[in-house]
Amino acid sequence: MKKTKEKKTKKHTKKKKTKGSSKQDWFIVNTYSGHENRVATQLKARVKANNMEDKISKVLVPTQDKIVVTKGKKKTVKEKIFPGYVLIKMFLDDTTWPVVKNTEGVIGFVGTGRKPNPLNKEELKSILAFTKIKQPTYQSSYAVGDAVKVVDGPFKDFVGSIDEINKDKGQIKVLLSVFGRETPVVLDFLQVKKL
Repeated sequence: MKKTKEKKTKKHTKKKKTKGSSKQDWFIVNTYSGHENRVATQLKARVKANNMEDKISKVLVPTQDKIVVTKGKKKTVKEKIFPGYVLIKMFLDDTTWPVVKNTEGVIGFVGTGRKPNPLNKEELKSILAFTKIKQPTYQSSYAVGDAVKVVDGPFKDFVGSIDEINKDKGQIKVLLSVFGRETPVVLDFLQVKKL
């Protein structure tokens, strides 16, 4: 008789520990494309209004810095890594589910079946690492074969065509006509203008 009572008390203590745990996981929410920041702002406001900061701790729109060259000027912009998706760190239960699900612009949780699946640690680690990449990549509207005019440097006012594009360095190789021959010249994105 004593052994069965000891087993029952051990089982009760185990159940209480697991039921009381409030481990938060990361979930992905699908939103209307282009509305990610608005959804994140509204969701943060709803969490604060419902006093759920302990259950929904982070709302993240994964972005990365990119250098965009437009009209001969460089500017750094935040580009969304996963357009149409927002990451949420939360404890999923019957009170947090409707707060997220009923936020304007949210289409639903990403996952198979009725219950959403949390992100595994490896996926989360790679997403967060990708957002923290220090060296921004260049984004341009140039394409191989485009006719361009050099606007700066020793070849100013020369006209040529793009042979190669190096987005990592923000440079292009342009074939310029120098002394009757096509000569490849490596130029910065800012040194040329599309014709």
